[in-house]
Amino acid sequence: MGPVGAVCPAASVWSVAQFRLQGSKVLAVDMAGDAVKAKNGAMVAYEGEMTFKKMTGGGDGLRGMVTRRLTGEQMEVMEVKGHGTCYFADRASEISLVTLHGDTLYVESSNLLCTDSGLRTGTSFTGLRGASQGTGLFTTTVEGSGQAAIMSAGTAVVLRVTPNSPLQVDPGAYIAHTGKLKQHFQSGVNFRTFMGEGSGEAFQIRFEGEGLVYVQPSERNTIGGDV
Repeated sequence: MGPVGAVCPAASVWSVAQFRLQGSKVLAVDMAGDAVKAKNGAMVAYEGEMTFKKMTGGGDGLRGMVTRRLTGEQMEVMEVKGHGTCYFADRASEISLVTLHGDTLYVESSNLLCTDSGLRTGTSFTGLRGASQGTGLFTTTVEGSGQAAIMSAGTAVVLRVTPNSPLQVDPGAYIAHTGKLKQHFQSGVNFRTFMGEGSGEAFQIRFEGEGLVYVQPSERNTIGGDV
């Protein structure tokens, strides 16, 4: 059994739905009457008998819907249920499987592809980090025991944070994190500035504590890149 939050190709031991990768860009989920929650429109093929139901809000309960409306974030989710195999993909993004052991995954809504139906999704306040990315003040949380599939532009890199080894991450490269981590929003030079592709003061996210941080090698555009 791997570490908490580790990228793991094995199927979840808590769910009947079996997650597996077909290559690195397609997620196959084997279902036997159970369900998963996936990004709306991410189904590319299926075998067997499946039903698809669009869900509103992107988070469980009224709070999830209200916070996303207030911040203007869009996270459209569908429930897929049935018997057979369903295949998911989104814009040829690389896919990683994250196994949760009763803990919480914090992930940008645009990077979340699919979760076990038993996992609870919601929202968490991110403060200035969200503002720097232009994604609003809330991020998506996935809680419980089971599996989630996250996406990245290029193969995701998993970096471990320890009390003696804090980590600075460019907001545009951040995907997700797990564990007991504290985030601090700080000014500094970002990776693009070192390459001569940016100017002015930039922002970084500093992670302290114990946990794992997922980053992608291709940065999204951020407000905080050049200020």
